[in-house]
Amino acid sequence: MILERLTEVRRDDFVSYCKEHRREIDDSFLYDEHLREFSPDDDNPTYLVVNLRGEIEAAASLILNDYYRRGKKGRFRIFHSAVEDRDCYDRLMKSLIMHTDGLDELFLFVPVINEKLKNAMVEQGFEAERYTFLLVRDVLEVPDYRLPENYGIRPFRPGRDEEVWCGVRNAAFATLRGSETPITPDMVAKMVASDDYIEDGLMILYHHEKPVGIVRAAADEYENSPIMNIGPLAIIPEYQGQGLGRSLLRASLHFAKRNAYERTVLCVNAENEKAQALYIQEGFKQVEAVVCYRFDLSRANGKSYRKD
Repeated sequence: MILERLTEVRRDDFVSYCKEHRREIDDSFLYDEHLREFSPDDDNPTYLVVNLRGEIEAAASLILNDYYRRGKKGRFRIFHSAVEDRDCYDRLMKSLIMHTDGLDELFLFVPVINEKLKNAMVEQGFEAERYTFLLVRDVLEVPDYRLPENYGIRPFRPGRDEEVWCGVRNAAFATLRGSETPITPDMVAKMVASDDYIEDGLMILYHHEKPVGIVRAAADEYENSPIMNIGPLAIIPEYQGQGLGRSLLRASLHFAKRNAYERTVLCVNAENEKAQALYIQEGFKQVEAVVCYRFDLSRANGKSYRKD
């Protein structure tokens, strides 16, 4: 068994490994678009475990872009072994630890049904931090909605509304675990330029001329069929509790129906009980769950990061 750092020479082999195994793990950053843009550089340190035939048996890759570095976190793109050998995870983890200067933690999501990977994370010293649920709704009848007087929903204007979007999103998610780090206008611009962008799928809720809420509709795929992904959906704190989130959700569901989507999907943190209750009331059903595992880097010294 050989450990090697990924370079461009074996990039295609790594991409193939990711595609082969992405259904077993969280595939948030393993879509074709993400893998096309992937480069094994300092923002994406990646290691492989290969056998004597040169075949990849395990892989681990961190995302250390500006967003995660500002939050002092590193997110795994993939942390997976195709063979049941604890040493694969040990060696991959120890190699990636060397790239974590200035960070406080590493994290990844694991499907709750993947018992082997959950056990492997616990063996590595990760702790379960929170749960996230995936909810799906068939787009049948969508209830109407009526906004209060002096409220209105306007489509996002690329090149003009990036800061507005950030202001609402960052205020709404400032205390939401996992989303505390503010996003930037550049990140919103990239979101608009991505393959999953739907024209007029981003909407902003205004009270008079004050932006108070946002919702995004994006193209996605679930169970090998097209589906519309809703999220983020956010209302700034001082306007919460007035039914505005429900109105934005219904506006997005109407948008899905107009664009011939038969189903919609969204994610919600388990701790966000009010949002979860709203989605279920509006016809969504839980279909999957993932658990976020967190590794505290204050316990790592670059050589022996885990207490046996």
